[in-house]
Amino acid sequence: MSAAMGNKQVKLHFETAQKTGVLKISQMRLNEFPSALKTFPNVLKTLDLSENRFTELPDDIKKFTILKHLNVSGNRLMSLPEAFEIMTKLETLNASHNLIERLPMQLGQCKNLKQIHLSNNQICEFPKMVCGLRHLDLLDLSRNKITSVPPEVESLQVTELNVNQNQISEISENIAKCSKLKTLRIEENCLQANAALSNILKDSQVCNLSIDGNLFNSKAFAELEGYEAYMERYTAARKKIC
Repeated sequence: MSAAMGNKQVKLHFETAQKTGVLKISQMRLNEFPSALKTFPNVLKTLDLSENRFTELPDDIKKFTILKHLNVSGNRLMSLPEAFEIMTKLETLNASHNLIERLPMQLGQCKNLKQIHLSNNQICEFPKMVCGLRHLDLLDLSRNKITSVPPEVESLQVTELNVNQNQISEISENIAKCSKLKTLRIEENCLQANAALSNILKDSQVCNLSIDGNLFNSKAFAELEGYEAYMERYTAARKKIC
C-alpha cells in the first residue's frame, strides 16, 4: 500500500482519536509513518501501529509525550528510537514479532513502564537498562538470541520474567535477589543444573519455575539443593489460586 493510500485510510480514524486519545491503525500494510501523524495534536494515550511494514519509527513519535500504551508488534523494526527518554508516561510497550537487535539506553528513562513485550526478535543481550524500572511487572524476552542473564538482573522489579527459547547458558546467581519475582520462565535454553538454579530454588521468591527443554532432566533438577523449599512455595501458591 502506498503512503498516500495509507494516509487516506488513517485519516478516517483521526477525528475520533482526537476525542478519545486512542488511535489504532494496524493491519494496513503501511511502510511509512503516516504524514498526518506528524501534525497530529499531542492527545494520544494509546497508539497501535501493529502488523504493518514499518522498518523504523521516526523521531516524530517523541511528540506524543502523554502516550501510555504503544503497540508496534508485527512489523519489520530492527531497532527502537531513542525518543523514549521523553515518553516518560509510557506504561506498556509491545514490540514483539519484529527484527530488533538492540534496545536504546533511553528505554530505561520510561519510569512508569509496567509491561514490556519483546518476544520474537533478534536481541542478543539482556536489556540491563530496564532493570531499575520500579513499576515494571512483566518482561517478556522469549524467542530471542540472549546467551546470558547478567548480575544486574537483581534490580529487576518484575513479578514475571520470560526468557523461554533463547540461547542462555549462563544465569547470574543474583537472580535470586529479585524481591518480587514469582514466575520465571526459562524453557528451551542451554542451561546446566547448576548453582544459579539452586539459588533460585532455595533463596528466591519464585514459586512458578518453568525449566523444561534445557541440558538436564527432571531427576537432576529434583536433586538440586533447595528443591524441597521451592516445592513448598509452589504448593502454597497453588493453594492460594484454588
